[in-house]
Amino acid sequence: MGTVLAVVSQKGGVGKTTTAINLSSALARRGRKTLLVDVDPQGAVRHGIGLGGTGQPPGLADVLAGTHELQDVVLPTPLPWLRVLLAGSVSDSAEHDSYRERLNSSPTLGELFERARTRGYIVVVDTPPGLGSVTRRVLSFSQHVIVPLQSEPLALQTTTQILRAIRDASSTNSQLKLDGILLTMVEEGNLVSQRVAAYVREQLPRELLFDVEIPRTMASIDAFAAGQPVTLRAPDDLAARAYVRLAELLEPGLT
Repeated sequence: MGTVLAVVSQKGGVGKTTTAINLSSALARRGRKTLLVDVDPQGAVRHGIGLGGTGQPPGLADVLAGTHELQDVVLPTPLPWLRVLLAGSVSDSAEHDSYRERLNSSPTLGELFERARTRGYIVVVDTPPGLGSVTRRVLSFSQHVIVPLQSEPLALQTTTQILRAIRDASSTNSQLKLDGILLTMVEEGNLVSQRVAAYVREQLPRELLFDVEIPRTMASIDAFAAGQPVTLRAPDDLAARAYVRLAELLEPGLT
């Protein structure tokens, strides 16, 4: 039986989508059947996974709208064990309310996750920033959740809110487990970044933080711009190695 792992954050720009893409890639490279699902209407996964050319590939929004079948919008990637379901046409629309309403009222998302789990997939879900209805809907179907936390001065101010939301979700979904908080964008040589990382490690319970942190590297920035996971484009980069280590830590529990 597979599992659903949600990647959630209180705010944008913390490395959430980059984490979802590279964790999926690292798991797939370890031979695990992995499905990366983008439920964020901004649809950034398609750019980071190399599908951001001209035209918007159909995805989840189009299945919810009834214009496409699910089996027609799950796309292959260069990695044999990794498939992706993009957000779809909602990414080109300024109006996201109807997408949220359909996702929250339709059984499609739950059916998708259950079908993927039955087929043995690890489903990694990139959620919208914040604690809105789409994120809460995903958490209601998930077994695992990780929280990227950028190493910046305001980092801990958002942590309480996201942990409270996860606790609330677990009160109605007994299968949901917080795997950990992941420090991201840690900059070597940047005293502020290093101090924040040290402060977070001091303030949060040890069991809440992953033993690995994701450094900010030029290779990871260039990889996203090029539409490739850094784990594929620059496997020896420090960020790539950190994502591989994250996959190693998570994999035993993703059943």
